[in-house]
Amino acid sequence: MTPLKSSNKATTGTSDSTQSSKNHYQRHGRTTTIGEHSDLQVLQRIKRYLLPKNFTISPDLLNEMVEGYDIGDPLADSLTTDSIRFSRPLQQFIIDDEVDNQLANNASFAVLTEQFRRHPDWFDPKLAHVGAVAYRRYPLMLIWLLRNVALMAGYSIPALSLPLIQTGALTNDALPRLMRTYAYILAVSEHPTIRASNTNTQTNRPSIEQVLAVGSEGWRQSIKVRQIHSLVRQSLLKGKGHAAASDIVGADHYHNPDGSWNTNYWGIPINQTDMIATHLQFSLLIMRGLRLLGARISQKEAEGILHLWNLASYWMGVDLDRLPKDETACWEWLYTYLSIQQLDFTMGKPLAKALHDLPRQLMGEDNRKGRFVEMVNASVTRTLVGDDIGDGLDLPKSKMRFGVLSSVPILFTLDTARQHNQSVAAKLEAFRAKRQDNMNWWLKKNDSYYKQP
Repeated sequence: MTPLKSSNKATTGTSDSTQSSKNHYQRHGRTTTIGEHSDLQVLQRIKRYLLPKNFTISPDLLNEMVEGYDIGDPLADSLTTDSIRFSRPLQQFIIDDEVDNQLANNASFAVLTEQFRRHPDWFDPKLAHVGAVAYRRYPLMLIWLLRNVALMAGYSIPALSLPLIQTGALTNDALPRLMRTYAYILAVSEHPTIRASNTNTQTNRPSIEQVLAVGSEGWRQSIKVRQIHSLVRQSLLKGKGHAAASDIVGADHYHNPDGSWNTNYWGIPINQTDMIATHLQFSLLIMRGLRLLGARISQKEAEGILHLWNLASYWMGVDLDRLPKDETACWEWLYTYLSIQQLDFTMGKPLAKALHDLPRQLMGEDNRKGRFVEMVNASVTRTLVGDDIGDGLDLPKSKMRFGVLSSVPILFTLDTARQHNQSVAAKLEAFRAKRQDNMNWWLKKNDSYYKQP
């Protein structure tokens, strides 16, 4: 697992003579040769347990990934380039039929309006509802997997983290970043059943008719985050993102001498390929983690979770044709992506530490419960992702780290009882709703959508 080299080549792009000796898919410096990370535990597990026996990496998929490095979000970016903030006008236009005169005849805004005005023909709200119910069923596991698998493991891949590193959004605001991300996955998976069970504590929220309904919080947040991504993308391309340069070792080596983003090395910031990787972090990896921790996720529920996130990712600007079509294709895509990404634990360590240290920051440096929570979190990463990633990110290693798997028989038994006994199902749902409400403590203080009336 070779980290990125802080050299002039990383800054100015690889020389022509060196590039000509490389495979075509390595035309960006961020891309390694296939097989360089073949000893990575997570890759070995995916290949052994989740891929067809005859699987080989597809050259067509490799080329599609590399092409995706150079594509951002053309619709949103065209508006941002013209200094147009489209999030609020788009919502007002669709919900309240209020037209901003500046945007009335804008072609990109018109296409965005059609994308958000109604669900696409391929979207099946019943299937998405099935997925949302399963996704939201295990609140403690959900936050565990978000922070310790989806986010923490991603810190070893600088291509995913660097846009946020250079805006300072990870090291300086670890808790808000975690909770805003958590709020987004809650918004995407919000559904009428959840709303009905929470009416006593969340009476200030508008009703929704179905998952990711037009006008829902998931819909609104998708528009907002799409605009934020476009603004960050344009800012980095212009060389304005250096907020964390002093916090990350070697951060200055990953942009051009004039301060602009090094597209030769990284591709476009927050590009199509990296957005799909993020899509799979929130859908596929969390779903897999739930299963490993004992949750009974049926094939239909798995399809529903992926379907749910397909719409969210489509709204976030991902080209639908690039998304893998089923669970097996998702694993093939993720295996291919991880096989060719440069890893850099030196860059990832400060991010991992900021996230790891949150419990004691909140509870006090000498708080035993805080230390215990930190050890449990690190154990989740090491158990589900691998000790090599855990070692690289300098996470603590407990002799009892596999104790997190004690949840497997418990959760499996409860899930089995839930499927066969309505009384048990009702009690578990009441417990889930209460637990979820308790876990939203930060959002209830800082997010208008969750604040008490």
